[in-house]
Amino acid sequence: MMLAVDVLVVVLMAVGLVGAALPVVPGTPLILAGALLYAFATDFTPVGFGRLAVLTALAVMGAVLGAVGGSVGARRAGGSRRAAVGAFLGLVVGLFTAPIGLVAGPVAGAILGELSRARPLGDSVRAGLGTLVGIVIGAAAHVAVAAVMVALFAWWVWRG
Repeated sequence: MMLAVDVLVVVLMAVGLVGAALPVVPGTPLILAGALLYAFATDFTPVGFGRLAVLTALAVMGAVLGAVGGSVGARRAGGSRRAAVGAFLGLVVGLFTAPIGLVAGPVAGAILGELSRARPLGDSVRAGLGTLVGIVIGAAAHVAVAAVMVALFAWWVWRG
């Protein structure tokens, strides 16, 4: 029984790590699900409620970093609040046309947000490119957080 749990936990964690880099797969929630499964199977011995709380906080942080990266990138590239809101709305709309929409939606949303302020096309495109850079940095941060989650889990289990 425990071998099946171990295998399933490893699969969830591996898919979670890969999923943190892919916009369609929920990376950090899968890693958290693996940790929860292991905690239940072991009566919360090496991974208790406190450690699950740490993993939950990291999972939320990773998801937020991935989600707001485009909006932050738009602002850092000189875009207005409308560009940031457009990037976020583009992300929401892009969910329905994933995976391409998860990148194209925020970029288009930032550009349209800037154009709605009657900004020059060059400024609008700069905000869109900033959104793209923000998406990439947000995804890298999400992967880093996912790796930390897996490393912490492995350390806690290994140390017993």
